[in-house]
Amino acid sequence: MKKTLLLTIVTTLLFGISCTKKDVSNERTLNLTVSSKVKGMDPIYSNDRYSSNEVARVFEGLLEYHYLKRPYTLVPNLAEDMPTVSKDGLTYTFKIKKGVLFHDDPAFPNGKGRELVADDFVYSIKRLADPKLQGLGWWLLDGKIKGLNEWRSKYAELDAVDYNEEVDGLKATDRYTLEFKLTKPFPQFLYSLAMPFTFAVAKEVVTKYGQELLNHPVGTGPFILPRFEQSNKITYTRNKNFREKKYPCEASEELKVKGLLEDCGKKLPLVDKIVVNILIEDQPRWLNFQKGKVDFVAVPKDNFDTAIPDAKNLSPEFKAKGFELLISPSLDVTYTAFNHDLELFKKNKALRQAMSLAFNINDANKLFYNNTALPAQSVIPPGIAGYIENFESPYRGTGKAADLAKAKELLAKAGYPNGKGLPEITYDCPASTVSRQIGEYFRKQMAQIGVNIKVIQNPWPELQKKITNRTVQTYGIAWGADYPDAENFLQLLYGPNRAPGANGSGYDNAEFNRLFKTASVMQNSPERTALYEKLYRIAAEEVPWIYGVHRQSYTLKHAWLKNFVSTDFEAGRASYLNVDLKQKAEAKKKL
Repeated sequence: MKKTLLLTIVTTLLFGISCTKKDVSNERTLNLTVSSKVKGMDPIYSNDRYSSNEVARVFEGLLEYHYLKRPYTLVPNLAEDMPTVSKDGLTYTFKIKKGVLFHDDPAFPNGKGRELVADDFVYSIKRLADPKLQGLGWWLLDGKIKGLNEWRSKYAELDAVDYNEEVDGLKATDRYTLEFKLTKPFPQFLYSLAMPFTFAVAKEVVTKYGQELLNHPVGTGPFILPRFEQSNKITYTRNKNFREKKYPCEASEELKVKGLLEDCGKKLPLVDKIVVNILIEDQPRWLNFQKGKVDFVAVPKDNFDTAIPDAKNLSPEFKAKGFELLISPSLDVTYTAFNHDLELFKKNKALRQAMSLAFNINDANKLFYNNTALPAQSVIPPGIAGYIENFESPYRGTGKAADLAKAKELLAKAGYPNGKGLPEITYDCPASTVSRQIGEYFRKQMAQIGVNIKVIQNPWPELQKKITNRTVQTYGIAWGADYPDAENFLQLLYGPNRAPGANGSGYDNAEFNRLFKTASVMQNSPERTALYEKLYRIAAEEVPWIYGVHRQSYTLKHAWLKNFVSTDFEAGRASYLNVDLKQKAEAKKKL
């Protein structure tokens, strides 16, 4: 989804997070901060980390990841249980939990939220498929559900879309039973049902608000937001009608020993309110965390050496203030993508290889990731099948004189000796200080071989729009896993997934497409892993992107924040978090 993960952080002016008497009241408030404005609250458009996390506070799906189990494990959420699956692996049948209510809203009779039923999922998934709406998560289900593509194609040509027309593979067989029929086996299908794109939306709410649904989120989730507005703060309150959902009493051993089961069996959510402060620059977030106005924060690169001198342990000064450090690898990859719609890049592999060799990833790691990330050799991150340990791409630049010499040879082979005849190339990136620094670094690296780069900064929504509309030449971005399977990374290079799908670069290689199509329908097996590894090698050789790094997350939290777990799948995490008000009052005296 995952959604697109922002490579660097966008920019704004410093402003203080308000501190009121509520900080010391009996109201448990979770104070969060994010680095980008949110596009809106419609699940079918939640294709970036920021939007999907906010959507998941209000809306819910059939499945979710168990909060305290690793490896990541899918469990029922709005489903009563995991589905029954036919012997041929094509039919999935879910029972929907009874008594789940949508939030109260004027869209419903008497303003009272009605019960969720199986038809709500049929409707919500048809919205995602609706050709008029152009849902940004359509790639997730494209070609997977029997009859859905045909339904979509039919209404692409007509003036109005008929949601009442039956789709063979998407049915509510009774009030609480939902049936999916797949076109062929898709082992990753269940992951899609834990992603915000497929979360339940009520038809009455869409009918009342139309396109304004972006600003009127009404779901079944643990928190309520009466109206979303583009501002520097989003405030959610506890859903008093939230169903009986409990904090887990089971955990993986490595999490159990960290005392994460103290709230076992307590009704969720555990906090009364969430305040999300949009602070686009690093330093305002960092300062507000140190003042106790934010409960946790990613350690900014410019403060890394002060906070974590040895890259492993928190400084004594910060320990004395009650700060706690969590380090975890991320299932992600950063990259600079080429627009393969352009003849300049589409068939000129030598040009792409030359630019990749000219980019010194080792220095970039030191400058922008405090030398804590792993230089990426291809598209799949470590930690999932398909990643090849100790593989080294012959086109991965490390700053050696031999790399630059080879880059210049390849540039001449591409038809541009020393850059002669090559037009200026634009590099689009987010509008933050760090993004600008990375852009300038990229520009200087390319200048070494005679490639001229113009850096263009964009607000995050505008950058997404430019990528979708194919009005970029190169751009810097990242992808964080939507689900823990290499298929989720490889599909970024699958030709049919081109924008507005997840393949924003438009890379289209017949051999890659063929192998991916085969691997994507295979169950987890040594044979599938072998295909994933072959695709990994093709992606390294072809250089559809200049690969960046696989990052680690370094997060600081206050000791009063309970149940915090680092995760690659943050959607829904807030309902499990708790705040110890007594500990918070004492700790703030030291800040």
